[in-house]
Amino acid sequence: MSLVAIGINHKTATVDLREKVAFAPDKIHDAMKSLASCTQTGEAVIVSTCNRTELYCNTGEEAAVIKWLEEYHQLSHEDVEPCLYQYQGQQVVQHLMRVSSGLDSLILGEPQILGQVKQSFMKAKEAGTVAVTMDRLFQNTFSVAKKVRTETEIGAAAVSVAFAAVSMAKHIFSALSSTKVLLIGAGETIELVARHLKDNGVASMIVANRTVSRAEAMCEEFGATAITLEQIPEYLPKADIVISSTASPLPILGKGMVEKALKQRRHQPMLLVDIAVPRDIEAEVGDLDDAFLYTVDDLQSIIEQNMASRREAAEQAEVIVEEESHHFMEWVRSLESVDSIREYRTGSMAIKDEEVERAINKLAQGGDTEKVILELANRLTNKLIHAPTQALTAASRRGDLNSLGQLRTALGLDKD
Repeated sequence: MSLVAIGINHKTATVDLREKVAFAPDKIHDAMKSLASCTQTGEAVIVSTCNRTELYCNTGEEAAVIKWLEEYHQLSHEDVEPCLYQYQGQQVVQHLMRVSSGLDSLILGEPQILGQVKQSFMKAKEAGTVAVTMDRLFQNTFSVAKKVRTETEIGAAAVSVAFAAVSMAKHIFSALSSTKVLLIGAGETIELVARHLKDNGVASMIVANRTVSRAEAMCEEFGATAITLEQIPEYLPKADIVISSTASPLPILGKGMVEKALKQRRHQPMLLVDIAVPRDIEAEVGDLDDAFLYTVDDLQSIIEQNMASRREAAEQAEVIVEEESHHFMEWVRSLESVDSIREYRTGSMAIKDEEVERAINKLAQGGDTEKVILELANRLTNKLIHAPTQALTAASRRGDLNSLGQLRTALGLDKD
């Protein structure tokens, strides 16, 4: 058994090449079956995301796996091979554990990759390309990733603008579940903000966007209400939190509009987070009483501090991964020893059965019982000690004291 991992990721290849070696969700089932057929054990798992494509196999043929990848995607060896990384044995175990724990991600410690690896594993099980070794490897990996999350602060600090914005809101409001949130914009960043808010229990969200249909599509997922930018003055007084990220060249919220909203709120505080560049909220809004305005620069300083915290946690996580990968390889070696013991016992029992049958036949033919038993003992002993005797002799002739010592210990010659 030899674990092999072949991969390509955001560190080794351009987006263009990563797109070419990616596996579509509707084709990955058949792709895994095809890859598994090229291995010695029929075990293979493919992890394919926007940032990486990795093939995990239980086989000794790295070249065959690389050839399969190139042929499957109809790419030349010259284009693919320079961007690939290859791991064997314990390196495979460590790499998979690092990936699943977010230690190899574009954003250090991001949690989404664990779910993606789990999904890939489930698809491999459905495809029938997972047996004992791969099942144990991935199950252990998921436990390690959970351990990393539990025992380190790898995922505690916000390192994305969207996450930082929501984290800031959590510090200001004791319970986000009771707040009303106005999101301005409907792009990727605001969508991520909405997801973080929903995860934190926010039930009341309004999404304002220039194109209402785009806002409505997002609102369906989060149970929010879609409005136009022109309707913002009507809904602004109801908002405890305002988070804005549009591509508008001019501010969306002016000082006058916010001031009027605060009066209607009877000066209940309002948190405004502007993560747009150029800014969506006039800087003068920050001068208003009861208006707490933060910009992307404010969030960036938080992110930099948090990244330092994550890097420290990552060092602790690496120690966990190192230890757990050793434990897994000990399990693998125990499997190999079990196979060796089984093979040795099977061979010894075959010799015993052969000699016993021979002795029984001699007794049946009237042979002297004492002589037959003595001959049985001698023949059985000679056959069982033949291979160890040859190994001892060969090691002694080579002057291989290490092997000689191991053989003596295994044969019980050195009791200590």
